[in-house]
Amino acid sequence: MEQQQATAPRPESPGTGAGTAVFVGVGQAEAALVEHYPRLTRLAYLVLPPSLGRNRRVLTAHSIVQRALPRQGARAQLPVLPSQRRSGRPAADPGYAFVRQRVLRAALAAERPRLRLPLVRREVPVPPLPPLLPQVWGLRLFPRAGGADELALDQALSALSGPARAAYVLRSLEGLGDVDVRAVLEAAGAEDAPGALAAAAGTPQPVGNRGRPLLESAEFDPCSLQARPTDLMRRRQHTRAVLAAGAAALVCGALLGLPGDDWGPDGAAAPPYAQNGAAQAALDPAKVTRAAAGTWRNATRRGFAAWPARGDRTHDRALLRRALAVWARPGPDVQVSATPGTAKGPAAGPPQLLYAGVVDRSAVVLLYDGLRVARYAEPADGAGEQGSGSGAALDFARTDGADDTSAPALVLSRSDSNVRYLTAPWVERADLTDLLEPTAAARPLRLDEDGTTGPVPSPAQATTCTAWQALRMDGRLFTDLGELLPARLTYGAPDRPGDPSGPQARTAWARTACHLGGLRGQGVQTVNSWEFARQQLPAGGGTAAWVCTRAETWRGAGSRAFAQVQTPPRSGPRYAPGAVVARSEGGPGCGPREPWALAGVLWKAPGGQWWLVAAGSDQLTKITASGGVTGRAAGAQLAVPAAAGGRAELSARLPSGVQVSALR
Repeated sequence: MEQQQATAPRPESPGTGAGTAVFVGVGQAEAALVEHYPRLTRLAYLVLPPSLGRNRRVLTAHSIVQRALPRQGARAQLPVLPSQRRSGRPAADPGYAFVRQRVLRAALAAERPRLRLPLVRREVPVPPLPPLLPQVWGLRLFPRAGGADELALDQALSALSGPARAAYVLRSLEGLGDVDVRAVLEAAGAEDAPGALAAAAGTPQPVGNRGRPLLESAEFDPCSLQARPTDLMRRRQHTRAVLAAGAAALVCGALLGLPGDDWGPDGAAAPPYAQNGAAQAALDPAKVTRAAAGTWRNATRRGFAAWPARGDRTHDRALLRRALAVWARPGPDVQVSATPGTAKGPAAGPPQLLYAGVVDRSAVVLLYDGLRVARYAEPADGAGEQGSGSGAALDFARTDGADDTSAPALVLSRSDSNVRYLTAPWVERADLTDLLEPTAAARPLRLDEDGTTGPVPSPAQATTCTAWQALRMDGRLFTDLGELLPARLTYGAPDRPGDPSGPQARTAWARTACHLGGLRGQGVQTVNSWEFARQQLPAGGGTAAWVCTRAETWRGAGSRAFAQVQTPPRSGPRYAPGAVVARSEGGPGCGPREPWALAGVLWKAPGGQWWLVAAGSDQLTKITASGGVTGRAAGAQLAVPAAAGGRAELSARLPSGVQVSALR
């Protein structure tokens, strides 16, 4: 189902030609602004410089549109003759054209803000300032994330100048011809309108927009927003600092170690709790271990212990000391997270440094103690993580027995629904693929010299399942489930799973990927899907695929399995998600210990008749249904008529004669 967006209907735009002075009253301008507010804010958001960041662009776009309302009526030089595209239709809304012109002028001026000095009658450049209104305190707002096509278009627009972006938007969003676009740009004060038109015309249009203009997607809608917290933790930190200063002044009469606007040498760590030698050794940045650059080439097991230290701040002892101190004793304002079953305590000794550098405006440190990976992040500019003022963050993940097949990458940063990875030193190529498009070709992902990737759309942070991005590294497939380590995806029987490279495997995963959302944050190491049966449905219903999916965790316990039936879609997407018919938590079903599967469901035939259909893997025979629906089959498949709402218990037998039940 497509996400509903706040998009106003496209207004009729006047054409160009010989202009005439048209009086636009305040009431007429206000009516046009209110009616087309979503489209005007979308236009301003797209034209504003991307360097502002998505949160600032959203607020600035709303501010520009709200300030576009004139204080009094004015005569505006507006075109009245229709453009060739209009086939003789007259201009329908001078009010909208007038307001759009003011919005474009303000959005283009934001590219190079200037301050007019009346005394000397000249303008001087000034840094961009946040809008006075509207203001949002305690939240960061940004549009919902789109797919790979929207990301490609956003990157293409970022490379254009302000006038070129405006020309592209006027052509693609407003539907104006080149003559119209040039007239609107010149009226808005744009420099070199012909050059802007040429640059816009040379911008490629991404393919695969699924039947609607990309500029009208949620990626570029500043009226349909997501919210994230900003400076909640830092505000609390400042309050406690003031209280601590007052208490210290009353007791000691002097300031004793008062934290100011900046952190001390231990960052956001709480006061030390021990002074023994082992604890101090784990806090000493000089004792942090580092693997040599070529260790991984000769390592017997290529795990994290063979990763060299990378990043541009590996020798920043102050940063390393803060990371080690916060790991040992995180203060109350540090945001600490850990996957289930992962200890949050300090390292037993000096850990190994994997990475230290600046990523997406955060200083990030990755450390490894043999059993866990710890990620420490703090604001690179002192204004808060990701530039939001939220302070330090500490994340833990178990890595028991990690090697090159299970852990070729670690999460460095999450920002604006994207994720960046640090890949293993032996990874030379990474490709991005959409699991929901099994026939589409994979796209190469940029890898920097230090092994960091470009931004990857994260399905773990998406609110809808219109795309599910996965990374293919060294022939293996991985996806983000909201943790430090991406989960590996495999396909095949539980005792011999492999990489999902064939058409059957890709199709099975295309109809399974949207069910992975239930595995987020569970410490998942691998997810295997297995088509254990194909069944010809009764009453001409086509062929159904029975698939069992099992997720294994790094801690061993907490595995999850679910069975689904993937019937031929009667309408909607070709690769619609299958119907989950059974779930199991903590059991051995569909795993190496029980490499068989049995499941069933009540299914309604196209003619309206209800059937109990069930199927088992090749090892099973003599399927039996009892309870509300009864039936028996000699083989591994069963189909008997049933009544709506009927319930049945399924069982089957292994070759040894042992009776097994359905997955539950």
